[in-house]
Amino acid sequence: MKEFEPLPQPDHLCWPLSQAAPQIQLGAQTPGPRKRWWARRQVPHPVAMGDSSGQPGIHTYKSLAEEGSFGSLEPPKRPTGSLVMHSMAMFGREFCYAVEAAYVTPVLLSVGLPRSLYSMVWLLSPVLGFLLQPVVGLASDHCRARWGRRRPYILTLGIVMLLGMAMYLNGDAIVSALIADPRKKLIWAISVTMIGVVLFDFAADFIDGPIKAYLFDVCTHRDKERGLHYHALFTGLGGALGYLLGAIDWAHLELGRLLGTEFQVMFFFSSSVLTLCFIIHLFSIPEAPLRDVAKDIPPQQAPQDLVLSSDRAYEYGSIEKVKNGYVHPELALQGEKNKNPAEQTRRAVTVKSLLRVLLSMPPHYRCLCISHLIGWTAFLSNMLFFTDFMGRIVYHGDPYSAHNSTEFLIYQRGVEVGCWGLCINSVFSSLYSYFQKALVPYIGLKGLYFMGYLLFGLGTGVIGLFPNVYSSLVMCTLFGVMSSTLYTVPFNLLTAYHREQQEEQRQQARCGGPDGSVRGQGVDCAALTCMVQLAQILVGGGLGLLVNMAGSVIVVVITASAVSLIGCCFVALFVRYMD
Repeated sequence: MKEFEPLPQPDHLCWPLSQAAPQIQLGAQTPGPRKRWWARRQVPHPVAMGDSSGQPGIHTYKSLAEEGSFGSLEPPKRPTGSLVMHSMAMFGREFCYAVEAAYVTPVLLSVGLPRSLYSMVWLLSPVLGFLLQPVVGLASDHCRARWGRRRPYILTLGIVMLLGMAMYLNGDAIVSALIADPRKKLIWAISVTMIGVVLFDFAADFIDGPIKAYLFDVCTHRDKERGLHYHALFTGLGGALGYLLGAIDWAHLELGRLLGTEFQVMFFFSSSVLTLCFIIHLFSIPEAPLRDVAKDIPPQQAPQDLVLSSDRAYEYGSIEKVKNGYVHPELALQGEKNKNPAEQTRRAVTVKSLLRVLLSMPPHYRCLCISHLIGWTAFLSNMLFFTDFMGRIVYHGDPYSAHNSTEFLIYQRGVEVGCWGLCINSVFSSLYSYFQKALVPYIGLKGLYFMGYLLFGLGTGVIGLFPNVYSSLVMCTLFGVMSSTLYTVPFNLLTAYHREQQEEQRQQARCGGPDGSVRGQGVDCAALTCMVQLAQILVGGGLGLLVNMAGSVIVVVITASAVSLIGCCFVALFVRYMD
């Protein structure tokens, strides 16, 4: 029987990323050709090489599975408590969103903001988010902070949210305490309040992408699905609690008299809830920084023949991998040899690389983004004008009448009932997100996606054609179905796309295929979530003109219904679903 020829012994070892990760010990006895072949083929990347037991001649080889190099290896299963803690950021964010929805218009009216500036306040934030969110998503994919890739951005945006709330809820009081001249006081109060609204909206819209990317980085595919359901659940609960607190008349309560005005009361609750929720979120699941993946590999033992090309054209949102499934430690250390990590990150995140990322988006990613845009355009068209629709169409009030007139009081009553409708939407969104898990085995993600758009389109159509108080409140439950669908199904599909791509990379690695690249999850989440900002731009810029042309706000509800039904056809025909 012919013996195996011994493989040539290089000065370094290259270990396949795709294979299992047992720990083995090589004794002092030199293995034969067969043993050398087995050791070279089965042992994964050496992370810590050296004597682990104190005995000479024994070396331990440790798996990278716990480190999770670039998300290519499966992270450990996360307990339910960690996923709930991770979802607290969505609770705090949506709570503050509900407070803003209830109070931002009264605040802007109280400081004397001219009507001509209303559109600028509402459009500036989504325009900034739409332009900058992909940049930050791409930058977070290459972030080398010691605290991880996503959490530094989440912390920064959380602080901006707090600053924005402080400015728009307390701006008038702060300016009144500092400036005595009435004219300067008016100008500064309007300016501070406007800046606060823009900052809060910008950070609150922006933060969703890093939160989703953080979840995708540290969880298995199964845990990602569970985490998204918890995100939707706590999003609805946070919104419901925010709307309920906003409906309380704090001016006649002891806390309102103690803090001054109801605006200060809501700032107290909002800042407390947001701070507590984000502290819990940031310490929910450990996030390993990129440079820790191979920090224990001595430079002389790193593969020298697998060099990462820094000027090579990346694929869509990619973090480049070296050929045949092997990880080059320099990819994790990024510049230990004659390279500065900060300079490499700055070179990676450029306008040219960002445009390349967006223009080279695979077709199924592009269709998912378009469907997300259609869904949010329909949803925001209805939700942003719902309270006005209730006051003017359902209750037949007039917002432009004198404030002591019957028509104006009727309009206010309709707005209050509309706020309760939004609260019903939030509660049912939470309930439906729980039942989604039971529905997926029967109708799949395609059925959930299609049903969400269909029910919302039918519900808004009924409200528009037959405006009635009770039917409108009942149809608010269908708004919750759409809300939960938009927060879960697109991101579930995104994780499925990433999982498929990772499996293809592993298969290519086993078969010795060509060079591969892994799309960065941060830029993928940013590309998907910035569709929300684009929808806000379309709604804010187009629906006001549409209402002026039609002469009635009822056209908004009919438009939302038509767009949602168009979305039904799109998600059924063009969106790609995984088995």
